[in-house]
Amino acid sequence: MIILTGGAGFIGSCFLKKLNEESITDIIVVDDLDESDKWRNLTSKKFIDYVQKDDFLDLIREGKISKPSSVVHMGACSSTTLSDSDHYIKNNYEYSKHLATWALQKKASFLYASSAATYGDGSCGYSDSEDNMGGLTPLNMYGYSKHMFDMWALNSGLIKKITGLKFFNVFGPNEYHKEDMRSVICKALPAVRDTGKMSLFKSYNEKYPNGGQMRDFIYIKDAADVMYHLFMHPEITGIYNLGTGKARTWEDLAKAIFAALGKTPKIEYIDMPETLREKYQYFTQADMTKLRNTGCPLKFRSLEESIKDYVGYLENRTYL
Repeated sequence: MIILTGGAGFIGSCFLKKLNEESITDIIVVDDLDESDKWRNLTSKKFIDYVQKDDFLDLIREGKISKPSSVVHMGACSSTTLSDSDHYIKNNYEYSKHLATWALQKKASFLYASSAATYGDGSCGYSDSEDNMGGLTPLNMYGYSKHMFDMWALNSGLIKKITGLKFFNVFGPNEYHKEDMRSVICKALPAVRDTGKMSLFKSYNEKYPNGGQMRDFIYIKDAADVMYHLFMHPEITGIYNLGTGKARTWEDLAKAIFAALGKTPKIEYIDMPETLREKYQYFTQADMTKLRNTGCPLKFRSLEESIKDYVGYLENRTYL
């Protein structure tokens, strides 16, 4: 039996789809469906039970959850703009500690979501080596809460028994409910389709021209494939980056959207909100050496291929 937290969310529901494709359905989904359309991510999936996030910890404490073979912990508060630090601590740090400790007590494998937000402005590079982690300085509370759990796992020695993934810029179907946290691709498509224009933030760093800011964009289907490999190989423990290892510019991304719609690119550059300027990452690129050295097959679609595939979902708002 598998416990999948965040199973109705973006990454969690796509991984649930992957498990179903591999004929795995003995799954308990844990999530908080809130007031969004997140529930739609579950409608075509197969699982044996659903439990509300807060109720799940109570059931653990009361000994009412059967011993799982695996815990896949994708549940978290993923907003990068929320100002309630206590909320991040409770949901991303304390909840994760409790769940990891319980999973290990039950001798279950534990695969969890960290984030590339832990790298901050990238001044320490993007190496996922354990020696690099202590010097990281995240730019927002979301990244810091993820970093806190990474460091707890590292300092306690539990990282030798569990597996974490530092997700870079993941995009694809099932992110529709994320509102402001949706990918730029998801948010921009209607305007590109209807007006033939797309807006990007201006650069405030002389090293990067407007549109030249770079990100490591990874398609959710590729991310789910890597997750499944690690799920099937719980002996691969530690914290690993999950990106493509190849940064692309926002201009590249915009042009790929126009190309997928058969339109001529027309990009305008707008002011970035001042609240974001000090927290903005101008460059991210996953160092994938560590994960590749485990023998994990790393095959990623190009940004252009990924966006073309995703646009097919976006135009009809279909789900994985």
